[in-house]
Amino acid sequence: MKRMLGFLLLALFGVQAHAAVVGEEVSYHAGDTVMKGYLAYDDAVQGKRPGVLVVHEWWGHNDYARMRARMLARLGYTALAVDMYGDGKTADHPQDAGKFATAVNSDMDQRRARFLAAKALLERHPTVAADATAAIGYCFGGGVVLAMARDGVDLKGVASFHGAIASKKLAEPGKVRTRVLVLNGADDPMVTEVQIEVFHQEMSAAGVDYRFVSYPGAKHAFTNPDADAYGQRFGMPLAYHAEADAKSWAELEGFLRSIFGR
Repeated sequence: MKRMLGFLLLALFGVQAHAAVVGEEVSYHAGDTVMKGYLAYDDAVQGKRPGVLVVHEWWGHNDYARMRARMLARLGYTALAVDMYGDGKTADHPQDAGKFATAVNSDMDQRRARFLAAKALLERHPTVAADATAAIGYCFGGGVVLAMARDGVDLKGVASFHGAIASKKLAEPGKVRTRVLVLNGADDPMVTEVQIEVFHQEMSAAGVDYRFVSYPGAKHAFTNPDADAYGQRFGMPLAYHAEADAKSWAELEGFLRSIFGR
């Protein structure tokens, strides 16, 4: 009996030792532009699973977006950290980040095409289940996923972390096909009380199934451990907030379980 138990434990630990999050560099096209993303999944998970798109901050597709993709992979999802700027571009200065973000947001057709190209790549992956895709975004990326929801993109859910909520193109009744989660810093000067009130009115008028959570004391970029350094270096109102980071991620976990039923 002891010998059999030892064998079973060895087999169990052997499987766990070989289980790991797999990270893959991926390239795809949106029109003539080469996009460079990062795909992560846990090879110990059996069968197909939901897919989650991760849209980066205005700094571009960097290690932070990839870290979040790996965290989602450890939860049992296949995650794609997307590239919205093209060629995997990143910015080291707010002026460049602002230019990159403005170029994407000023061309709504291009923005949608780049998002859909990433979505198509994720959904073609052999680990991803059909009709089971969500999207999350940070700062710039939060605004992007909300724009995709307003635009009627077919997703199970979108979650925005400290993202822009104001939009010239408001949600229309019957057009939003996804549940919406907004995770906001209560002390974020980039999201005003007026914008929050307008957002609530917009979502309610359009009949959107949404949830808005605001974290006291949290400023812009509250989930990013590098936010303090960015804020000090460039004199910007950015700050990491560990409690809000943990609570917002737990909120996301519950949201994903509810939309995917797992």
